[in-house]
Amino acid sequence: MENDTAGTGACSSETANGGEVVWSCNQSDAASANHLVVMVHGILGSATDWKFAAEQFVRMLPDKVFVHCSERNAALLTLDGVDVMGERLAGEVLHVIKQKPSLRKISFVAHSLGGLVARYAIGILFKPSGRENAKDVLSKSCVEESKGTIGGLEPMNFITVATPHLGSRGNKQVPLFFGVTVLEKAAVRFSHLIFKKTGQHLFLADDIGGKPPLLKRMVEDCDEFYFMSGLRSFKRRVAYSNVGYDRILLMPLIQFSIWLAGEQHQLDAILNFLSSMTKYYIALQWEDSLNEKYPHIVYEEHCKAYDTEVTEHCDSMLTEDDDSDKLEEELVTGLSRVSWEKVDVSFHSSRLRFAAHSVIQVKDHYMHSEGTDVIQHMIDHFLV
Repeated sequence: MENDTAGTGACSSETANGGEVVWSCNQSDAASANHLVVMVHGILGSATDWKFAAEQFVRMLPDKVFVHCSERNAALLTLDGVDVMGERLAGEVLHVIKQKPSLRKISFVAHSLGGLVARYAIGILFKPSGRENAKDVLSKSCVEESKGTIGGLEPMNFITVATPHLGSRGNKQVPLFFGVTVLEKAAVRFSHLIFKKTGQHLFLADDIGGKPPLLKRMVEDCDEFYFMSGLRSFKRRVAYSNVGYDRILLMPLIQFSIWLAGEQHQLDAILNFLSSMTKYYIALQWEDSLNEKYPHIVYEEHCKAYDTEVTEHCDSMLTEDDDSDKLEEELVTGLSRVSWEKVDVSFHSSRLRFAAHSVIQVKDHYMHSEGTDVIQHMIDHFLV
């Protein structure tokens, strides 16, 4: 299957493993593109969820990027667990790289659950540079840049959009439960019946056989996987998030905590938090955009990495009996060990504000067109 998308100058084709590749229809542009952009959909999604964004990337960066929209984990396959999906995605990426030997760079753009799947996949795909071995990587300071490749390519941008990096337990992220605490607590016990293995991972209910939950293991280099070294190897990490009306990711206060430092930086963290909350309040009340070009971008911040004290080896975490707050704190601490660019989005005045989780991605161009400025912002700041 091959088609030309009118008005975008982009062509697409279905790959042998089920994904969709988008590139410039101009042969000279397509030939010179050496930057692979892997787009990953969320739960129950498909490659078409990123169709609009993929076409915009290629239209605006025609001689730079080659976009692959993943579909190895489409529809009900998204219930198989973050680890299983991450392994599938890693295999899919390696297949694409093998088919196009001219590729030199790689970036990920992931929506919702796809952000967690992408984080798992890069833990598999990361390889230390020739000058470093596995022990060197594990012993490096948390805030040092990891030298290595992702699938043999230079890591550039790691972008997540409305991703529940702290999981869903107690964070009012599932519409079915309407934010009712009792129902959310019950969901921890019955999550596997609703969302199968993926539900267990999202609700941090997979601490089976003495091992900590998967999301906790993913804030360390654990076993043979370089979860944090892979994340740290990218030149930039960006988190786009809705500040309200996201019934899937309604966690503005929790998201703020990701950017707060550890105990030794508590005072600065509290002051930054209060300042941020003030800006949030203004943004929610007035939808005060930072730039008229991006009417829905209401807050941006570059958050530096903190070399906080965390458990350095997975073995020491196997016997811990963490309550929810302790576990969440450890996830926050782990994620704070790398720098992030934080971009907050508000669809407060949108007619589809209750569908913000889809609008921020422009899942459907006709229904969710109000989110196009978010995609534009993504492209304008993209390192090529």
